[in-house]
Amino acid sequence: MNPVVGYTAIAAVALASAFIGFYGLRVSRTTSDFYVASRTVRPWWNASAIGGEYLSAASFLGIAGLILLQGSGGLWFPIGYTAGYLMLLLFVAAPLRRSGAYTIPDFTEARLESTWARRVTSTLVIVVGWFYIVPQLQGAALTVRITTGLPSWVGSVAVAVIVGVIVAAGGMRSITFVQAFQFWLKLTALAVPVVALLLIVGGGEPAPELTPAEAFPPAASPSNLDAYRTVSLMVALLFGTLGLPHVLVRFYTNPDGVAARRTTVIVLGLLSVFYLFPTVFGLLGRAFAPDLAAPGEADALILLLPGRLVPGLGGDVLTAFVIAGAFGAFLSTSSGLVVSLAGVISQDLLGGSVRGFRIAAIVSSLVPLLVALTTESSGLAGSVGLVFAFTASTLCPILILGIWWRGLTARGAISGMVTGAVLSGVAILGGPLITAAVPAIRPFVEQPAAWTVPVAFIVTVVVSRADRRGIPRGTDAFLARLHVPEAGRSPTPDAGRR
Repeated sequence: MNPVVGYTAIAAVALASAFIGFYGLRVSRTTSDFYVASRTVRPWWNASAIGGEYLSAASFLGIAGLILLQGSGGLWFPIGYTAGYLMLLLFVAAPLRRSGAYTIPDFTEARLESTWARRVTSTLVIVVGWFYIVPQLQGAALTVRITTGLPSWVGSVAVAVIVGVIVAAGGMRSITFVQAFQFWLKLTALAVPVVALLLIVGGGEPAPELTPAEAFPPAASPSNLDAYRTVSLMVALLFGTLGLPHVLVRFYTNPDGVAARRTTVIVLGLLSVFYLFPTVFGLLGRAFAPDLAAPGEADALILLLPGRLVPGLGGDVLTAFVIAGAFGAFLSTSSGLVVSLAGVISQDLLGGSVRGFRIAAIVSSLVPLLVALTTESSGLAGSVGLVFAFTASTLCPILILGIWWRGLTARGAISGMVTGAVLSGVAILGGPLITAAVPAIRPFVEQPAAWTVPVAFIVTVVVSRADRRGIPRGTDAFLARLHVPEAGRSPTPDAGRR
């Protein structure tokens, strides 16, 4: 691969993102601008921004790599990623916007009237955010190494620095402009090469290295999937989406609950279109680049395939598209995560000021950078899938029960969050040691969501039922606020202002 192509594409995306971000700085003045863009982001614009931050390294590079490795088994990831937004539409989007909160901990404290519940939620949000940023930085490291020949750490450092500076400078309003641009960049960066490659392959040249029967053997069909792993993965993706802090904070930026629902519907459409393209890349990879089907290498499929199938200048142009889109994916998702983390850290530790937000944004970028520089990626989609499992086991139960069940108490919420965090955390971090000692439970450790999520819900409900006196006095009024449309009630102040 010509390194000039990599340098040019990465520099163009970085400069465009910085320019748009600093343009947003011109209109970011108040605390509300930094935290929730003053709640003025309209559905189409917000949906584009959500698509920009949600379609991470796992979506842009990891999905194609998984299909290359697993065949149709890898299709469960885009299905789960998209269907998670249907869950958001049905259960969370509008009520969460009506809560008036700035962050998830704001919502928890207002709903449960408990400082301790807020502290536990804040800790989990920070852990989830940092875990999610690490794969983005590892994806940037992979992309820079393959496309430019530079050391891997350069990619991680570049993304962390760019994101930290842009978020600190302009906050949520600035990042909204950047992420909306980056969604359409990512969509174009995949669509153009896919269409070009399909036209070229359809002409009969080059010939595939594997026949269809070899590329898609019966062992790779859906009927041969491990039922437990598949169900557990879908539980993680469906319920994990409901607790992602960088996704949920976006609904606070809508003007009202109706706009939040419309935003979610638009996002479903945008995601459905986007995931067609990495899927096609994966299918082409199984036929034309089977040698890349190895752990650690498969994630590079999208970066390498255009150059293999289209030699010369045409291949360089298509490669430049995918490099630009990949780097945009790392920047946009990392930006959304840093914004959500900076809001929580600033509110809880630094007084909630604009200065505190900026300090928190820098800290939120540096900590995952240190982790990324000292660890190796085991597969982008797999890493992000484990983050979803952790989120589904911790934050998701509190949001669903907090919105839809009057009986939730602070003790129940804290018990459920801690239980889910301990169980899923032990399974994720201690998995190799556990499976080495007891090989029979490997599937339950490698995909823990199918049992950790129900246990977290059960513990939350049981402890809350035993603590009925702990139901906050303002529960009925708060729930009415969540479920009564704005047109049917009088305005109330934001729950998140402290």
